[in-house]
Amino acid sequence: MFRVAVVGGRPAPVAGARELGIDVVLVHEKGQYDESVEQHCERVVHAPIGDGPAILEALRPLHEKRPFDRVLTTTEPAGESTGYVVDALGLPGVTQATARALKDKAIMRRLLAERGLSPVRYQVLNSAAEAAAFFEAVGGRIVIKPMDGAASLHINDVSTADEAALAWRKLDKAGLSPSLGEEFLDGPVVSVDSFSHAGRHLPIGYSEYQMNERFVEWEVSTPSRVAAPHLHALRGMTAKLLDAVGLTEGPSHSEFVLTADGPRVLESHARLAGSGAPELVRRVFGLNLTRMLLTVPLGIDDLPRVSPEPQRGAAIRFFVPDPGVIRSIVVDEDIPAAVRQVPPGEVPNVFLPYLDEFRDIEAAVVIAKNPGDVVPPLMTVADCTSGYVLASGRDADEAVARCDELTKRILFEIG
Repeated sequence: MFRVAVVGGRPAPVAGARELGIDVVLVHEKGQYDESVEQHCERVVHAPIGDGPAILEALRPLHEKRPFDRVLTTTEPAGESTGYVVDALGLPGVTQATARALKDKAIMRRLLAERGLSPVRYQVLNSAAEAAAFFEAVGGRIVIKPMDGAASLHINDVSTADEAALAWRKLDKAGLSPSLGEEFLDGPVVSVDSFSHAGRHLPIGYSEYQMNERFVEWEVSTPSRVAAPHLHALRGMTAKLLDAVGLTEGPSHSEFVLTADGPRVLESHARLAGSGAPELVRRVFGLNLTRMLLTVPLGIDDLPRVSPEPQRGAAIRFFVPDPGVIRSIVVDEDIPAAVRQVPPGEVPNVFLPYLDEFRDIEAAVVIAKNPGDVVPPLMTVADCTSGYVLASGRDADEAVARCDELTKRILFEIG
């Protein structure tokens, strides 16, 4: 039997591990995981998932009795702490340095610049004056954001020097200084989902997004139509990016902007993508990234030699009703999809409830709120809490059209 420790995750992607001959020790915080996951685990140990020394203290006695083959995570808050444990136990996997390079956008930009890859003007900003001066130096639109931000939170789109100074002050007040200034990358946002093993990187899926004015994604579709003409460059840049940050093993999710000067790196993560992207990749490209997370590093499954071609299309769209209190939710009686609704008073312990139930279903709708619940303003992806529509199609255009049609059949009335 193999043995791995998985840190965090809601839920951890360990279903079926026993059948694969893998014992899983889940490291998590009390009340932060679905207890049904315990049936798939050897045991659950509790520790703060962002605290590397605490996780090491919990795992070291278990490792000394029966060594772990891997310690890994798929959740952003546990990236560096898991890397700390990987380093301390001398295991293969994502190191703390790699996790830090991917989280700290200034480190990532520096590593890319040192290799002449994806040139983007940027600067670490330590004051409002520096922010204003950086805007003047770029000579146009810029973005000011946290150095280690996630989920589109606290991103400031800046068009004047005064706005740059104000943005820096806002971030400083929120405890997010120094901040990062970057030239604004104009163009559609696309992503590449990859898997690496022994230093070899295999780009697999490629997706595109619909976003609001705050860069919050409310729709993901696969394969990306706008990325297709740039696919060779995107795959090559993905591999070079992962080499630059030292990633050698496991899943990664890299985002790019297709500018007039070619693709530019936006950010990257050493984990499975969010927003249901692994399910879209499975439907379209036939590879199960969640299974691969465990099986490829352990040698149970081989990493394919070449990137797969898309066989069809898939899309997911979040419900984004206006903010406010829900008066009623009206569902078309003839809606051509499986429909699930979260019971009143129940708060899902996962971002996409019931997703695993739809593996063999072409189209599905999940309504995650009920009358009386509050719809928050859409400031970050974490605010996409009203539910979602998932659909497959002959291609991405058909999948998106099905999502559009299904969305129109659900009416949220806001009081």
